[in-house]
Amino acid sequence: MNAPATAQLPVIVIGAGPTGLAAAAHLVERGIEPLVLEAGPAVGAAVREWSHVRLFSTWGEVVDPAAEKLLAPTGWTRPDPGSYPSGGDWAERYLQPLADALGERVRTGARVTGVSRAGRDRIVDAEREQQPFVVHVTRTDGREERLFARAVIDASGTWTTPGPAGAGGLPALGERAAADHVTYRVPDLKDPAVRARYAGRRTAVIGSGASAFTALAYLADLAKADDGTGTKAVWILRRGLSGSTFGGGEADQLPARGALGLAAKAAVDEGYADAVTGFRTEAIERDGERLVLVAEDGRRLDAVDEVIVLTGFRPDLSFLSEIRLGLDERLQAPVALAPLIDPNQHSCGTVYPHGHRELAHPEPGVYLVGMKSYGRAPTFLAMTGYEQVRSVVAAIAGDLEAADRVELTLPETGVCGGAGLFDAPDAAETEGGCCAPAPQLVQFGAPATVGAAADEAPAGGCCGS
Repeated sequence: MNAPATAQLPVIVIGAGPTGLAAAAHLVERGIEPLVLEAGPAVGAAVREWSHVRLFSTWGEVVDPAAEKLLAPTGWTRPDPGSYPSGGDWAERYLQPLADALGERVRTGARVTGVSRAGRDRIVDAEREQQPFVVHVTRTDGREERLFARAVIDASGTWTTPGPAGAGGLPALGERAAADHVTYRVPDLKDPAVRARYAGRRTAVIGSGASAFTALAYLADLAKADDGTGTKAVWILRRGLSGSTFGGGEADQLPARGALGLAAKAAVDEGYADAVTGFRTEAIERDGERLVLVAEDGRRLDAVDEVIVLTGFRPDLSFLSEIRLGLDERLQAPVALAPLIDPNQHSCGTVYPHGHRELAHPEPGVYLVGMKSYGRAPTFLAMTGYEQVRSVVAAIAGDLEAADRVELTLPETGVCGGAGLFDAPDAAETEGGCCAPAPQLVQFGAPATVGAAADEAPAGGCCGS
């Protein structure tokens, strides 16, 4: 099959989530034909999997301007910009109408299995940049396709590759064997079957971000509703408890995000959750129908019935193996972007304005955007993805003036610090940081059932797990 002229080809967007559909809207606005490929059965497939979870961003912050323009002629009514959608609301009231407006430019059930230059593997230099991209796709019925593109925008996210319970980045010993009692998602406790799984049970929650806060708050609500049934959470943190463990609280410029941390703190303060600190999981052992978590230092916790692992996500780079990417060796984010978002160096809830230049790779015409652009770094917001694709699409269109005019101001989290330095109690003095004093250790009642004591407080620790 001969490759067609590159300039006449569409831009292929991988993933029909919020960022991918926004990219398509920006392409349409500039007169460039997009083709959006979504592996799931419907647009926003990942968002629909957490449809029960409410966003901490308002409607006004999760609707892309170009998408709104595309929706306007369809009679779409924008939801109250000051209200907070759930994942289900976001999918049904925004993503689906946007996909409908894009029409046949969006294909579901189309999984991208590879991207390369036509007739060139990653080691071939000759006339490489003159060749179009070829995207290998497998449909749900098993059919394979080869599609050509002038550029590729990968907005496939990280939802399908959650982090494991093992503190070393690999699954803990026995984690896979315990799969019937381990989940990597915030459970929907309004679902009777799911509720029955956790009611009256002892559940370990591993992680320290917004998802872990949400799970703790949900389990605390379940314990209150089922008073006396024995519902209990055990919160597993790899660091110690500090003043920033629960986020920025009232200092967070996204009030709903701050409220999540306060709800998690209340779950601990009110005795619905025990906090176990400095616990880096090495193994998950069977004890009959229950599970025992074992730490690298040999500590063993009392048996639990269920484990919820919420330790972040990582990008799936397998289908990009024939493309020349420039990724940071730690975060797996674009090299120029990584220093701006690296929690080992600085994490105050704001990101320096960035666009196509920070998202570019040695392979011209390929961009990783949205959650995937952050690699393993946390704290990504929808508005970041929308600004990314506005800049990237302008660059693809050849409008470098607009592409370089990046304006992005993210709301402060109210906390800061180098989360990756959790073993360095003096890190705030040796590394600088965005705030002066290290937060003081927050003392809680000792959870006698697990025998845990709080570690030395790290310098910050607002991100990660």
